[in-house]
Amino acid sequence: MPDDTSLSEAETTGSQEVGQHSLPMPPPGGHLSPLDEHGMTGDAKSQARIVLGRFFHQRLAVIGVCTFATLGVSALLVGIFWTYSYTDITNNLNTPPSWSDPFGTNSIGSDMFSLVMHGTIKDIQIALLVAAMATLVGSTIGAVAGFYRGWVDSLLMRLVDLILVVPILAVLIVLAHIVAKQANNWFFLAIIIGALSWTYVARLVRADFLSLRERDFVEASRALGASNTRLIVRHMLPNAIGPILVNATITVAQSIVLESTLSFLGLGIQAPDVSLGLLVSQGQDSATTEWWLFVFPVVFLVILILSIFLMGDGLREAFDPKKVKTRA
Repeated sequence: MPDDTSLSEAETTGSQEVGQHSLPMPPPGGHLSPLDEHGMTGDAKSQARIVLGRFFHQRLAVIGVCTFATLGVSALLVGIFWTYSYTDITNNLNTPPSWSDPFGTNSIGSDMFSLVMHGTIKDIQIALLVAAMATLVGSTIGAVAGFYRGWVDSLLMRLVDLILVVPILAVLIVLAHIVAKQANNWFFLAIIIGALSWTYVARLVRADFLSLRERDFVEASRALGASNTRLIVRHMLPNAIGPILVNATITVAQSIVLESTLSFLGLGIQAPDVSLGLLVSQGQDSATTEWWLFVFPVVFLVILILSIFLMGDGLREAFDPKKVKTRA
């Protein structure tokens, strides 16, 4: 029988002896957490919290997020509250930057500040639509090919190879010329770019699924009677979300570059609508005289693309499986 001294010591230290191990005692009137029952202290972090913690501990990634968000919100606010709309024509022709016109005006009197901000939000709209479409189509095709393998995999991957060997810019130029005169051509332009931008996502997801389908948790779920759809959607896609998100950010940046290229060639966004690529095309001849017509669209285009690449690099580091998982 333990004496009163040993009992008082156990109560004081808040632990109990079990064999060779000392386990924590629950507080008066309380219960141990599931981790504390096994001798662990602290709350375990979920995978989402771990990824977000890694992401926001990277200074460049945070700068990228803040920059991208600032550009998007500012462009929306300028379109609502700024003195001039991007379609307005003032009496000031080819005036340099001033207090009333921070980015100056062009040859017909349009305010460059409102034009640049509208072009920024237009590029963001196109890029997000392209990324959503490419990610959805690419993830679906890659998941089906990697999961079922066999003739399904061979057929889908030959389709991917066929699209990859065709110069995407040449196809975009031809297709963009067809829809260039559409009334709402930015939407059709985004659909065309998205329809040709999903191949890399498909190959990436397929490679992940070929590995994931052999994992023990998939075999266990299959043994418990899970359907193929449930295995793909509930068990395998969440484990491939990291590479998918990273590739989605790259697709956003690439779509902005492609749209700017097409607009620069006169096959993208058409007047009276504007994009940064169209503004660069219109201002290139005035780069040495009315410099503000060329410099401001180029600067905003570079900053927008750079911020997206910084976010993508931050996501890649945050989802890196080599990073050590920690407990709070």
